Amino acid sequence: MEKRTQQKEGLLVVAAMVALMWVLEVVDAIVNHRLDRYGIEPRSVDGLPEVVSAPFLHLGFDHLVSNTVPFAVMGAAIALGGALRVLSVTAIVGLVSGVGVWLVAPEGTTTLGASGLVFGYATYLLFRGLFNRSALEIAIGVVVGAVWGTALLGGLLPQDGISWQAHVFGAVGGIAAARLLARDRRGAASGGTLAGPRLPA
Repeated sequence: MEKRTQQKEGLLVVAAMVALMWVLEVVDAIVNHRLDRYGIEPRSVDGLPEVVSAPFLHLGFDHLVSNTVPFAVMGAAIALGGALRVLSVTAIVGLVSGVGVWLVAPEGTTTLGASGLVFGYATYLLFRGLFNRSALEIAIGVVVGAVWGTALLGGLLPQDGISWQAHVFGAVGGIAAARLLARDRRGAASGGTLAGPRLPA
């Protein structure tokens, strides 16, 4: 497939994910925030599927707006590698971040929001150039660090009312994605009422 077509498809995937977040938040506002029940509830076996839904749900439009811009910009940078690339990074980061939150977040909380993916996208972009030995990708990582580095570092620190667990495990997931997908590439080349507080991610 032509590279430009692959890039276009990747960008469409990112646009579709952003659109999904906004549509879900509009629906959530209409139904009195009932969708918030589909966030991650730590160590609830019945709640494991929420690892998939939680990144696309937010605690209001302010929360959504704060995640939309970095998600869209960094997602677009990843999407230039094609739809499969951005889907693979998203899946790896989402799984590591979600399972990490499920394992270590405080009991009685519900975590939702895309910032786990944002942190994972950031560390993926920061580290992929090192694993791929690509000067261009390293340069992109430097730009990401310069623009968002301070905010990213601050988000890794424990804070009341913020799911730092999603941030930390998202960042770990991004590094894992950079390593796993770099290896693959080289090989090919050669809600309702909640029991506790809801934590934005």
